[in-house]
This record gives sequence, structure tokens and C-alpha cells, in this order.
Amino acid sequence: MEEHQAKKWFLKCMVTLLTVLVFVACVVIIVDPYFHYHKPFSFLSYRLYEERYTNDGISRNFTFDAMITGTSMAQNFKPSEMDALFGTHSVKETFSGAGYQELSENLERALERNPDLKTVLWVVDYNGFLREYDWAQYDSYPIYLYDDNPLNDTAYLFNKSILYHGVLSNLKMTLSGAESTTMDEYSSWERDCGLEYIMQSYDRENINKNVDTDFGQKEYDMVVKTIDTNIVQLVNRYPDVTFYLVYPPYSICYFDALVIKGTLDRQLRAEQTATELLLECPNVKLYNFFDRYDVICNPDYYCDDGHYNAEVNSMMLSWISQDIGLVTKENYLDKLETEREFYSGYDYDSIYEDLDKE
Repeated sequence: MEEHQAKKWFLKCMVTLLTVLVFVACVVIIVDPYFHYHKPFSFLSYRLYEERYTNDGISRNFTFDAMITGTSMAQNFKPSEMDALFGTHSVKETFSGAGYQELSENLERALERNPDLKTVLWVVDYNGFLREYDWAQYDSYPIYLYDDNPLNDTAYLFNKSILYHGVLSNLKMTLSGAESTTMDEYSSWERDCGLEYIMQSYDRENINKNVDTDFGQKEYDMVVKTIDTNIVQLVNRYPDVTFYLVYPPYSICYFDALVIKGTLDRQLRAEQTATELLLECPNVKLYNFFDRYDVICNPDYYCDDGHYNAEVNSMMLSWISQDIGLVTKENYLDKLETEREFYSGYDYDSIYEDLDKE
């Protein structure tokens, strides 16, 4: 009798547990905070904030024909502005701190899943030319969201963090009447800008000068492999897609650091190598804004030596729409020489004169 009661109790526990698990799974699937299974429902509000969890779901289930991608240098682009200028219906999928490989792999998944994707705006970080092709700052990813294997979806369906930070957060937003995060707001940021804020993270007196300054065969091969593996091969697989590639305008302090370290020539030769590879792709439109001295030499646009505010992103979209800054086979060497002359001869000490007087 006791054995029968024990079996009955065990069976009830298993049925209860299974019921709870099925309920939790159904709630996660319906709310689907990272869009793994379906596009957003109109009756739910969504918080878009974790790029490495959210972006693949955008690729899978959103409707779009254009994409903005890149690192934090692209986070302040507004898809609504791109759509107004280019007549597109775009989404933004940026990855803070990403290497070229991560961006390339995400973009390829999006292109494979969405045949309507015909326009890509990709901010190509200038400081990534001389990194290994598979350089990565992050080594932990929610792979269960990226692949098409339903068996590992248990990591999504029964994940305490996703349930709390994703599902419950979205339900709370919905019940409170809060609006979903817009694609313009997604990943965007606001920080104080100006020379005093740049100097909080940039110490020109203590820049590491013990760095490689040469650009030989090893460095050339590294740039070629990095650009070819992550950009050229992908671009060539999708000849019907137009890729707008952009070298972003880092601040004058960034170039100051290159001069102090003695790596300006090395960086320019890496740029030349990358540019020559990209210009061989007929569906690439390459833009370089290193001659926008009105921006680069104005610290009020920058929160550190590289990152500019949203106003610069808006200006870049406008310039691209007018083909301002377009790099061609006919002008790229002249552009490089202009960069070399300007940034090697600039009076960098003058940047900091006002600070020295304080």
C-alpha cells in the first residue's frame, strides 16, 4: 500500500513538474524576448538592449531590406534617417567591441535568411586592419540562439535570466503601457563630449611606445587575410547586394596617439592595403571621412579619442547619400597622401593648450 502511494505521489510530482515546464516554455515562446521564434506581436512591448541576444532574432523574423551594422561606432545611427535618405526599410544590428569576424558571420546569417536584404551599411573599424582575422573581444555567446538546432533551445526556454530579464521585463513594460524600444533607440548611447571628457580616458603623456612600427610582409598578409576572409569573400557571395562600407572619423586625439607611438605610417599602409582589396569588389561603395577636419578636429563631437556622438552619425548618413567621401580607384592614393601630410604635420600640442592653462 505504501509503495502504491509512493508511486502515486511520484507520478503527481512528475506531472506537476512537466506542467510547470510546459507552461514556462509556452510563456517564453509567446513573449519570445529575443525573437527566436517569431516577429514581435503588436500587443506586447519589447525592450531591445542585449545585442548578442537580440540581433540574430532580428535577422530571423523582422521584415527589412537594409541593415546597419558595425561596432559602437555604428550604434548611434538611426534607421529612420537611413530610410528617409535611401528609401529603405532598415534595421540596426550592431555589436559593441566586435571584431570583423563576428560582424561578418552575423551579416551572413542575415543574408542567408532574408533574400530581400539588398543594402548594407557597415562601419569598418579603422583600428581593426592589423588584428588577426578571427580577433574577438568576447568568447561567450548564446549559440543556442544562433543555430537552427531545436534540441539546444532548452537553454532559451528554461533560462532564469531570460525569464526574468527578458520575459518578465517585457510583460512589465506591456502592463505599464510603455512603448517598445524603437530601432533608432536600440543600442544608441549618449555621453558627455568635449576635450575634458576625452582626456579622462586618453593620457598622451603615458602612451605605450613599445609597439611594432613596421609594415612588412607579415603585416601585409595579416591585413589581406582579415579583409579578404571577413569582408571580400562575403561581399562576392552576394553580388546583388550593395555594401556601403565606411571608415569612421576618429578624433584628432586618435591620430595624435599614432604619431606619438610612431605607427601612423604603419596604419596608413594598412589602410591602403585594405582599400585596394575593397575597391576590387564592384558591389562595394567605400567611404572615408578622414578629411572631415571640421568634425575630427572638433573635440565637442567626441567622448573619447574615437567615439563620436549621434550628430556625427547623422552627418555621415547625409554624406553617404550624396556620395561625399566616396573612395575610388582614381582618388584613393590622393586621399592617402592628403591624410599622410595632414596628420603627420598637424600641431597636436595646440589641442591641449587650453587645458595646460587651467
